[in-house]
Amino acid sequence: MGERRRAMEDLVIDAAFWRRRRVFVTGHTGFKGAWLALMLARLNAETTGYALNPPTDPSLFDLLAVCDTLEDRRGDVNDLENLRRAMVAADPEIVIHMAAQPLVRAGYAEPVATFQTNVMGVVNVLEAARACKSLKAVVNVTTDKCYDNREAPWGYRETDRLGGRDPYSASKACAELVTASYRASFFDHGATLATARAGNVIGGGDFAADRIVPDAVRAFTAGRALEVRAPKAVRPWQHVLEPLSGYLMLAEQAARQGEAFADGWNFGPGAESEQDVETLLTRFMAAWGPEARWLPDRSAHPHEAGVLRLDASKAREKLGWTPLLSFDETVEWTARWYRAHAAGADLRALTFDQLDAYLGQRVRLTSPFSKQDRGAAGEERDAAQRLA
Repeated sequence: MGERRRAMEDLVIDAAFWRRRRVFVTGHTGFKGAWLALMLARLNAETTGYALNPPTDPSLFDLLAVCDTLEDRRGDVNDLENLRRAMVAADPEIVIHMAAQPLVRAGYAEPVATFQTNVMGVVNVLEAARACKSLKAVVNVTTDKCYDNREAPWGYRETDRLGGRDPYSASKACAELVTASYRASFFDHGATLATARAGNVIGGGDFAADRIVPDAVRAFTAGRALEVRAPKAVRPWQHVLEPLSGYLMLAEQAARQGEAFADGWNFGPGAESEQDVETLLTRFMAAWGPEARWLPDRSAHPHEAGVLRLDASKAREKLGWTPLLSFDETVEWTARWYRAHAAGADLRALTFDQLDAYLGQRVRLTSPFSKQDRGAAGEERDAAQRLA
């Protein structure tokens, strides 16, 4: 781990809160969703996942048999009745909505499907949530691209104007507005609705097209140079575990404290990790090996923002959340995972090593232990051993 450590011992992920907590996660078969499912399994939550089949082949979900860690339900968030039946049957206390069309370039290719899933999908999730009597909190995961990006040199704050030039970004800005409308109209005296806006994530197990690290891995393992569209584009890079821990901390506090957390929340790294694509690739190639190389792609491409920075001071101050991994550690953990995948190594062991190293710095067990707490902690250790 890096030098940065949590400063407030009582504002971390509380294992006692999540133990046997009923959680409904949409999009659990995707890259971020699979990592979140593993985190919740480590915390001994009772998780139900609702999603389409994994969007890539290979996928982290299949490689690690994530289906064994939760109740695995397949379905489309665009199918309201099926979604409602699944959610009501799960009777969740926490809903984390991650199912989405997550790619900027795919939004240009399929704008109707992007708006359908990213806007009406949110409507459907919140409609289904209205029927859940035990519900305490909903976290709708959107993106840092929901802001009206004017290429500003400073980081966007939660109070800045929403917008989006491309269909993906615009759809996520709409998702924020939908959540705010449902919060005011239907959840003003019920469950707490919050949104989470994360910066660019990297980490092992992402195999999507048109993302810089998976594209790099495919090129390097095939022995060819990676063609890079925008080497000077700046993004807030962070390991996938960082925002996921933020989502859990947000959900926990939203369930416990209510209205004070019914808002939008940024989860992004510090300035040290706001780097251009070329810098990311330089570090990644150094960790990958000498055969890795890239060259500029000078063909025409749809517009993408040149600079995007995120101000996550609100999450730091009010949630006690802060990134644990430095930029170099983030890149090294990611490269190590993909090298292991290319070598046919034990990905399950490596993934859980990374997950446990991270959670070991983030999770608080109830302290001081009572007799009951010691028994619960033993159950957690036993469950963790069974998972591994």
